[in-house]
Amino acid sequence: MILRGLFLFALAFFAFPAAACGPDSDCMIGERHYRIALPQGYDASVPVPAIVFAHGYRGSARGVMRNRSLRALASDLGAALIAVKSGDQDWVIPNAPRHLDTDGAAEFAYFDAVLSDAATRFAIDRDRIVATGFSAGGMMVWNLACARPDMFAGFVPIAGTYWLKPPATCAAPAASIIHIHGDQDKTVPLLGRPIGPTKQGEVPAALDMYEAFGGFGSASAVQYGGLSCKEQRNETGELLAFCLFRGGHSFRTEHLRHGWEQLQKAGQL
Repeated sequence: MILRGLFLFALAFFAFPAAACGPDSDCMIGERHYRIALPQGYDASVPVPAIVFAHGYRGSARGVMRNRSLRALASDLGAALIAVKSGDQDWVIPNAPRHLDTDGAAEFAYFDAVLSDAATRFAIDRDRIVATGFSAGGMMVWNLACARPDMFAGFVPIAGTYWLKPPATCAAPAASIIHIHGDQDKTVPLLGRPIGPTKQGEVPAALDMYEAFGGFGSASAVQYGGLSCKEQRNETGELLAFCLFRGGHSFRTEHLRHGWEQLQKAGQL
Protein backbone atom coordinates (compact mmCIF):
# COMPACT_ATOMS: atom_id res chain seq x y z
CA MET A 1 0.00 0.00 0.00
CA ILE A 2 2.85 2.36 0.89
CA LEU A 3 4.65 1.53 -2.36
CA ARG A 4 1.46 2.16 -4.32
CA GLY A 5 1.05 5.55 -2.62
CA LEU A 6 4.62 6.51 -3.43
CA PHE A 7 4.11 5.43 -7.02
CA LEU A 8 0.99 7.58 -7.38
CA PHE A 9 2.77 10.57 -5.82
CA ALA A 10 5.70 10.18 -8.21
CA LEU A 11 3.34 9.82 -11.15
CA ALA A 12 1.50 13.00 -10.24
CA PHE A 13 4.76 14.88 -9.67
CA PHE A 14 6.41 13.91 -12.93
CA ALA A 15 3.24 14.12 -15.02
CA PHE A 16 2.82 17.85 -14.34
CA PRO A 17 6.28 19.34 -13.76
CA ALA A 18 5.81 22.26 -16.13
CA ALA A 19 3.13 24.02 -14.08
CA ALA A 20 4.90 23.69 -10.73
CA CYS A 21 5.25 27.45 -10.31
CA GLY A 22 2.98 30.43 -9.89
CA PRO A 23 2.57 33.72 -8.02
CA ASP A 24 4.34 32.43 -4.90
CA SER A 25 7.03 30.28 -6.49
CA ASP A 26 9.56 30.82 -9.25
CA CYS A 27 9.21 29.48 -12.78
CA MET A 28 12.84 28.62 -13.47
CA ILE A 29 14.57 29.18 -16.80
CA GLY A 30 18.15 28.08 -16.32
CA GLU A 31 19.53 30.33 -13.59
CA ARG A 32 16.80 32.93 -14.06
CA HIS A 33 13.10 32.93 -13.29
CA TYR A 34 9.73 34.64 -13.53
CA ARG A 35 6.43 34.35 -11.64
CA ILE A 36 2.89 34.11 -12.96
CA ALA A 37 -0.62 34.70 -11.61
CA LEU A 38 -3.51 33.31 -13.64
CA PRO A 39 -6.88 35.09 -13.83
CA GLN A 40 -9.80 33.93 -11.75
CA GLY A 41 -11.71 31.20 -13.55
CA TYR A 42 -8.68 30.22 -15.62
CA ASP A 43 -9.44 27.24 -17.86
CA ALA A 44 -6.42 25.54 -19.39
CA SER A 45 -8.46 24.74 -22.50
CA VAL A 46 -8.97 28.46 -23.29
CA PRO A 47 -5.84 30.57 -23.98
CA VAL A 48 -5.78 33.86 -22.08
CA PRO A 49 -3.98 37.14 -22.82
CA ALA A 50 -1.08 38.18 -20.62
CA ILE A 51 0.50 41.25 -19.07
CA VAL A 52 4.29 41.04 -18.78
CA PHE A 53 5.38 43.42 -16.02
CA ALA A 54 8.98 44.64 -15.66
CA HIS A 55 9.87 45.87 -12.16
CA GLY A 56 11.77 49.01 -11.22
CA TYR A 57 15.32 49.39 -9.88
CA ARG A 58 16.20 46.67 -7.33
CA GLY A 59 12.74 45.18 -7.74
CA SER A 60 11.79 41.54 -8.10
CA ALA A 61 9.15 39.24 -9.53
CA ARG A 62 8.18 38.42 -5.95
CA GLY A 63 7.66 42.11 -5.21
CA VAL A 64 5.45 42.57 -8.26
CA MET A 65 3.27 39.67 -7.16
CA ARG A 66 2.76 41.37 -3.79
CA ASN A 67 0.93 44.22 -5.53
CA ARG A 68 -2.66 43.10 -4.92
CA SER A 69 -4.11 45.93 -6.97
CA LEU A 70 -2.04 44.92 -10.00
CA ARG A 71 -2.99 41.28 -9.65
CA ALA A 72 -6.66 42.20 -9.28
CA LEU A 73 -6.50 44.35 -12.40
CA ALA A 74 -4.93 41.57 -14.48
CA SER A 75 -7.53 39.09 -13.28
CA ASP A 76 -10.35 41.55 -13.98
CA LEU A 77 -9.03 41.89 -17.55
CA GLY A 78 -9.00 38.11 -17.84
CA ALA A 79 -5.24 38.17 -18.28
CA ALA A 80 -2.33 36.29 -16.77
CA LEU A 81 0.18 38.50 -14.94
CA ILE A 82 3.78 37.54 -15.71
CA ALA A 83 6.34 39.19 -13.43
CA VAL A 84 9.85 39.12 -14.88
CA LYS A 85 13.17 39.59 -13.07
CA SER A 86 16.13 41.63 -14.29
CA GLY A 87 19.52 40.03 -14.87
CA ASP A 88 21.08 42.39 -12.32
CA GLN A 89 19.74 44.85 -9.75
CA ASP A 90 18.72 46.83 -12.80
CA TRP A 91 17.87 45.78 -16.35
CA VAL A 92 20.95 45.10 -18.44
CA ILE A 93 20.17 47.43 -21.34
CA PRO A 94 22.18 49.89 -23.44
CA ASN A 95 23.71 52.90 -21.65
CA ALA A 96 22.49 51.84 -18.18
CA PRO A 97 24.88 53.02 -15.43
CA ARG A 98 26.54 49.63 -14.77
CA HIS A 99 26.10 48.30 -18.28
CA LEU A 100 27.36 51.00 -20.63
CA ASP A 101 28.70 48.55 -23.21
CA THR A 102 25.81 46.09 -23.39
CA ASP A 103 23.55 45.71 -26.40
CA GLY A 104 20.77 44.23 -24.27
CA ALA A 105 20.98 40.84 -26.01
CA ALA A 106 20.94 38.84 -22.75
CA GLU A 107 17.75 40.52 -21.56
CA PHE A 108 16.06 40.14 -24.94
CA ALA A 109 16.93 36.44 -24.98
CA TYR A 110 15.51 36.14 -21.46
CA PHE A 111 12.18 37.63 -22.57
CA ASP A 112 12.16 35.28 -25.56
CA ALA A 113 12.60 32.38 -23.16
CA VAL A 114 9.97 33.64 -20.69
CA LEU A 115 7.25 33.91 -23.33
CA SER A 116 8.12 30.54 -24.81
CA ASP A 117 8.20 28.87 -21.39
CA ALA A 118 4.97 30.49 -20.15
CA ALA A 119 3.13 29.45 -23.33
CA THR A 120 4.39 25.88 -22.81
CA ARG A 121 3.40 25.66 -19.16
CA PHE A 122 0.10 27.55 -19.38
CA ALA A 123 -2.63 28.42 -21.90
CA ILE A 124 -1.29 31.81 -23.00
CA ASP A 125 -2.48 33.52 -26.17
CA ARG A 126 0.79 34.60 -27.81
CA ASP A 127 -1.06 37.14 -29.97
CA ARG A 128 -2.42 39.06 -26.95
CA ILE A 129 0.57 39.81 -24.74
CA VAL A 130 1.22 43.36 -23.51
CA ALA A 131 4.58 44.48 -22.12
CA THR A 132 4.52 47.09 -19.39
CA GLY A 133 6.77 48.24 -16.58
CA PHE A 134 7.44 51.07 -14.18
CA SER A 135 10.51 53.31 -13.90
CA ALA A 136 13.54 51.17 -14.82
CA GLY A 137 10.99 48.62 -15.98
CA GLY A 138 9.56 51.26 -18.31
CA MET A 139 13.06 51.64 -19.75
CA MET A 140 13.16 47.89 -20.36
CA VAL A 141 9.78 48.12 -22.11
CA TRP A 142 10.99 50.84 -24.49
CA ASN A 143 13.95 48.65 -25.39
CA LEU A 144 11.64 45.70 -25.99
CA ALA A 145 9.42 47.81 -28.23
CA CYS A 146 12.45 48.62 -30.34
CA ALA A 147 14.04 45.16 -30.38
CA ARG A 148 11.05 42.78 -30.15
CA PRO A 149 8.02 44.61 -31.60
CA ASP A 150 6.48 41.47 -33.10
CA MET A 151 6.47 39.56 -29.81
CA PHE A 152 3.87 41.77 -28.14
CA ALA A 153 0.46 43.18 -29.02
CA GLY A 154 1.55 46.53 -27.60
CA PHE A 155 3.72 48.33 -25.06
CA VAL A 156 2.80 50.51 -22.06
CA PRO A 157 6.00 51.98 -20.56
CA ILE A 158 5.32 53.97 -17.41
CA ALA A 159 7.75 56.61 -16.09
CA GLY A 160 10.75 55.26 -17.98
CA THR A 161 12.48 55.73 -21.31
CA TYR A 162 15.83 54.93 -22.96
CA TRP A 163 19.07 55.54 -21.15
CA LEU A 164 21.07 58.44 -22.62
CA LYS A 165 19.37 58.60 -26.03
CA PRO A 166 17.05 56.56 -28.24
CA PRO A 167 18.55 54.21 -30.81
CA ALA A 168 18.88 55.45 -34.36
CA THR A 169 16.22 53.02 -35.53
CA CYS A 170 14.24 49.96 -34.42
CA ALA A 171 13.27 46.52 -35.69
CA ALA A 172 10.21 46.43 -37.90
CA PRO A 173 7.26 46.40 -37.82
CA ALA A 174 6.33 49.47 -35.81
CA ALA A 175 4.34 48.66 -32.68
CA SER A 176 1.70 50.41 -30.62
CA ILE A 177 3.22 52.28 -27.66
CA ILE A 178 1.35 54.15 -24.93
CA HIS A 179 3.79 56.07 -22.76
CA ILE A 180 2.46 57.29 -19.39
CA HIS A 181 4.35 59.73 -17.13
CA GLY A 182 3.85 62.10 -14.22
CA ASP A 183 4.25 65.77 -15.15
CA GLN A 184 6.18 66.46 -11.92
CA ASP A 185 8.36 63.34 -11.94
CA LYS A 186 11.72 64.17 -10.34
CA THR A 187 13.04 60.59 -10.19
CA VAL A 188 12.78 60.05 -13.94
CA PRO A 189 12.16 63.58 -15.23
CA LEU A 190 10.64 64.00 -18.66
CA LEU A 191 13.89 65.59 -19.83
CA GLY A 192 16.10 63.13 -17.99
CA ARG A 193 18.90 63.67 -15.49
CA PRO A 194 22.53 62.55 -15.03
CA ILE A 195 23.08 59.22 -13.26
CA GLY A 196 26.75 58.40 -12.68
CA PRO A 197 28.58 58.10 -16.02
CA THR A 198 25.38 58.26 -18.07
CA LYS A 199 21.99 59.95 -17.95
CA GLN A 200 18.33 59.15 -18.23
CA GLY A 201 17.12 59.93 -21.70
CA GLU A 202 14.54 62.51 -22.73
CA VAL A 203 11.01 61.20 -23.22
CA PRO A 204 10.25 63.61 -26.12
CA ALA A 205 13.34 62.33 -27.95
CA ALA A 206 12.13 58.73 -27.67
CA LEU A 207 8.68 59.70 -28.93
CA ASP A 208 10.12 61.73 -31.81
CA MET A 209 12.34 58.83 -32.87
CA TYR A 210 9.46 56.36 -32.84
CA GLU A 211 7.11 58.76 -34.60
CA ALA A 212 9.55 59.04 -37.49
CA PHE A 213 10.36 55.33 -37.50
CA GLY A 214 6.73 54.21 -37.48
CA GLY A 215 5.38 56.85 -39.84
CA PHE A 216 2.89 58.15 -37.28
CA GLY A 217 0.69 61.05 -38.36
CA SER A 218 -0.33 64.29 -36.69
CA ALA A 219 -1.22 64.22 -33.00
CA SER A 220 -4.68 64.66 -31.51
CA ALA A 221 -5.14 65.92 -27.96
CA VAL A 222 -7.47 63.72 -25.91
CA GLN A 223 -8.46 63.81 -22.23
CA TYR A 224 -9.16 60.58 -20.32
CA GLY A 225 -10.09 61.40 -16.73
CA GLY A 226 -6.80 62.38 -15.13
CA LEU A 227 -4.72 61.65 -18.23
CA SER A 228 -3.94 64.29 -20.84
CA CYS A 229 -2.86 62.45 -23.98
CA LYS A 230 -1.55 63.11 -27.45
CA GLU A 231 -2.37 60.28 -29.82
CA GLN A 232 -0.99 59.47 -33.26
CA ARG A 233 -1.74 56.63 -35.65
CA ASN A 234 0.00 55.31 -38.72
CA GLU A 235 -1.27 53.78 -41.95
CA THR A 236 -1.25 50.23 -40.54
CA GLY A 237 -3.32 51.17 -37.47
CA GLU A 238 -0.70 51.23 -34.71
CA LEU A 239 -1.11 53.79 -31.94
CA LEU A 240 1.59 56.04 -30.48
CA ALA A 241 0.33 57.89 -27.40
CA PHE A 242 1.93 60.14 -24.80
CA CYS A 243 -0.16 60.56 -21.65
CA LEU A 244 0.62 62.84 -18.71
CA PHE A 245 -0.94 62.81 -15.27
CA ARG A 246 -0.56 65.34 -12.49
CA GLY A 247 1.98 64.03 -10.01
CA GLY A 248 5.40 62.58 -9.54
CA HIS A 249 7.08 59.22 -9.87
CA SER A 250 4.24 56.79 -9.21
CA PHE A 251 2.52 53.72 -10.62
CA ARG A 252 -1.26 53.48 -10.67
CA THR A 253 -3.14 50.45 -11.89
CA GLU A 254 -5.80 52.63 -13.54
CA HIS A 255 -3.10 53.95 -15.87
CA LEU A 256 -2.25 50.43 -16.96
CA ARG A 257 -5.95 49.76 -17.46
CA HIS A 258 -6.08 52.81 -19.72
CA GLY A 259 -3.20 51.48 -21.78
CA TRP A 260 -4.87 48.07 -22.11
CA GLU A 261 -8.19 49.59 -23.14
CA GLN A 262 -6.57 51.84 -25.73
CA LEU A 263 -4.77 48.88 -27.24
CA GLN A 264 -8.12 47.12 -27.43
CA LYS A 265 -9.69 50.10 -29.19
CA ALA A 266 -6.78 50.17 -31.63
CA GLY A 267 -7.50 46.55 -32.48
CA GLN A 268 -4.24 45.21 -31.03
CA LEU A 269 -5.90 42.96 -28.43
